Amino acid sequence: MNQHRREVLRATALFSLLAATGLVSEAQAAEWNKAAFEGKSYNDTLKALGAGSPEKSGSVSFTAPDIAENGAVVPVAVTSTLPNTEQIAILVDKNPNALAASFNIPAGTEAFVSTRVKMGQTSNVHAVVKAGGKWYVATKEIKVTLGGCGG
Repeated sequence: MNQHRREVLRATALFSLLAATGLVSEAQAAEWNKAAFEGKSYNDTLKALGAGSPEKSGSVSFTAPDIAENGAVVPVAVTSTLPNTEQIAILVDKNPNALAASFNIPAGTEAFVSTRVKMGQTSNVHAVVKAGGKWYVATKEIKVTLGGCGG
């Protein structure tokens, strides 16, 4: 119990320090879409994001390994050549929570993100992009040989 309390206090202190230095603003914290990150399925998460049924697009490039030897650190990269790209999200079908990452893309910047996601098992991974008020998707199956989410 005391260890958990210390971790919460440490996280609160770190967030306060970041807010005080201007690295994280209250507005940024308020923009966090809690419902989307708590979505248990691909469809629930799309609904929480407001994405409905995104259409497949060749303008969304999704780079990831075909086989991930360690599901704890699977490298993925998403590039969008769609004009006015506003948001890029990465969803993993078979994870306990489908939304692995979400990025807001500021106007005038290159629509490219690269990160590592955790996968418990072989699954479809989706790159969902919001551009010009519409949603687009690219999907790839990634085979996991060593699970990262408790596997």
